[in-house]
Amino acid sequence: MSRGIFITGTDTGVGKSLVACALVEKFKASGIKVAGMKPVASGAALTTAGLRNDDALALQAAANINVEYSLINPYCFAPPIAPHLAARAAGVTINLDHLKNKYHQLAAQTDVVIVEGAGGWLVPLDAGHLSDFPESLRMTVVLVVGMRLGCLNHALLTAQSIRQGGKCTLVGWVGNVIDPAFSHLEANLDLLGHRLGAPCLGVIPHLQPPVARLVTELLDISTLNPRQ
Repeated sequence: MSRGIFITGTDTGVGKSLVACALVEKFKASGIKVAGMKPVASGAALTTAGLRNDDALALQAAANINVEYSLINPYCFAPPIAPHLAARAAGVTINLDHLKNKYHQLAAQTDVVIVEGAGGWLVPLDAGHLSDFPESLRMTVVLVVGMRLGCLNHALLTAQSIRQGGKCTLVGWVGNVIDPAFSHLEANLDLLGHRLGAPCLGVIPHLQPPVARLVTELLDISTLNPRQ
């Protein structure tokens, strides 16, 4: 059975896509069959094939199996706004069973599915939160912490919410230095290391532009390896 790893973040714009693609690349380099999934994406361009989201396309390109776009990104919306608002504007209801069906189709072809969330853990959908998806499948969770002022509160609250749900396990976190001028970086990383209750899988320095191939070398997936 394929293992699902859900990538959430302390906020939007903290590097979830970067880490998700890097993890796909890392598993691929280990000879593991892996694909990425972005269940819901808001912010897409209209192409001859339909709406396409850049993050979902990057996940599709990184995989070592050939899968159609609709499996990777079941719900895709044009405006870069909150998913529940984008869905409402499009007259679409995001259906959890539909998402699970697409996930199971990916899982049947892989050892690992890296699932990238939208926004943070409790980003709303019409009938609940996006976290209902990983919780319904009891996925393990990796938290991407955008290292900037306020990140400690955001990270600790997110970890608390994941654990309170009782269905998912926080198996690791990644620090991403999105603010190059962030003061006392090491002290903040040290506190997170002691209080998040999960191993740090890596720390990403401020990169311009961010490149998944470079990040891959910085991540330690030994605790995530499905063959162990």
